Amino acid sequence: MAIHISSSTVTPSFSQFSSIPPFQSLSPPLSLSSSHSLLSPATIRSLNFSPNRNNPTAAVIPKASSTATFSPDVTDVLGEVNIFTASGDSVKFNDLWDQSEGIAVVALLRHFGCPCCWELASTLKESKARFESAGVKLIAIGIGEPKKAQILAERLPFPSDSLYADPERKAYNILGLYYGIGRTFFNPASVISSFLHLLKATYTMKTLSRFEALKEAVKNYTIEATPDDTSSVLQQGGMFVFKGKELLYAWKDEGTGDHAPLDDIFDICRNAVPA
Repeated sequence: MAIHISSSTVTPSFSQFSSIPPFQSLSPPLSLSSSHSLLSPATIRSLNFSPNRNNPTAAVIPKASSTATFSPDVTDVLGEVNIFTASGDSVKFNDLWDQSEGIAVVALLRHFGCPCCWELASTLKESKARFESAGVKLIAIGIGEPKKAQILAERLPFPSDSLYADPERKAYNILGLYYGIGRTFFNPASVISSFLHLLKATYTMKTLSRFEALKEAVKNYTIEATPDDTSSVLQQGGMFVFKGKELLYAWKDEGTGDHAPLDDIFDICRNAVPA
């Protein structure tokens, strides 16, 4: 299996998210302004990002997950989950696409107040026509109440007919998506680690390009889209491709912003469409 290393980056103004628990308990808010003094150059250089038994914040090399790790009946179990439209109507998961031969890309965002998820949602919106022209239904699900989904739909904006809310993280639990402080803040795939790499000046042009895309995606961002249950900010997302009830592709985000490559997903969908 190919190893995927994400070139994630950070939000243009990290300090605006410091009021969300557990940010408050981790460290003072950081800033990208030229006047910041919270992290000295010496402190930044001393940070260790390499996996190490003696480093409790170290994590494994991120990689895409395999469909082999999922139960054959995962789609049936998932199909009974009730989620909500952005307008608040309850809908079963198995009603989101044709369960016989329909092809669907299901993107599970972290939560509606996650800036990296606004970036992903913006990319999905730009790719929606491409997928639909190939006969593929694009579905985005986020954590939070329907009113939080509505905020993203209106302010990004994002088509509300493709956006759903899973406030209790039921689908995330069934699919075994990662959860916890380590995955959210300290995994090498996380944008938090990439933020510190950026301060160390070890970034690449790809990192800077994504930074610009993220900055554009969050220009209308509001922290009000964060779920009322703030423990949800520790949940990671993922991306899945289904053909009917068959799971063709599975990606679990190893860290915050470690999104699946859409070009690869499009190729999988195109190969799944009958000739």
